[in-house]
Amino acid sequence: MSDLHRLPLESKLLPLQPSRIAVDGSFEGYASLFRIPDLGKDVVEPGAFRDSIARRGPSGVKLLWQHDPAEPLGRWLSLAEDSRGLFVRGKLSLAVARAREIHALMREGAIDGLSIGFRPEKARNEPRSGLRRLERVDLWEVSIVTFPMLPQARISAVKTAFRKPAFA
Repeated sequence: MSDLHRLPLESKLLPLQPSRIAVDGSFEGYASLFRIPDLGKDVVEPGAFRDSIARRGPSGVKLLWQHDPAEPLGRWLSLAEDSRGLFVRGKLSLAVARAREIHALMREGAIDGLSIGFRPEKARNEPRSGLRRLERVDLWEVSIVTFPMLPQARISAVKTAFRKPAFA
């Protein structure tokens, strides 16, 4: 096992706007935003997800509830970096009881966060600011969560109105 795989998995949280969740469980939004410090003083740099997305693809990144590997909720349909951040499209599996519960809570506005689970592959610390700049990460999962880490990210559309993100 490489040293990289012995590192602890880290999580970063982002909010989503639940009023825009499709009846069939489809949703989209930003799981991470570039160059914005989160509450943990991490800053994700553009390109940080590129290699991981190419290597894993959407099927290799899990859609979980609160980072719990025992609670998969559905699947990611697409993951892409654009000029703003990591744009994701997912679909809850409404055949799963927990996914139906989360879907109802998302539609009512009670659940409003997205969070990334990753291992840092390349990062640099800035002693003066206390920030850690994440230049390359291995993305393992994106979770729907209760408490987000980066308040600026929001869900942007539902399945019937999906738009293509503006790529840099």
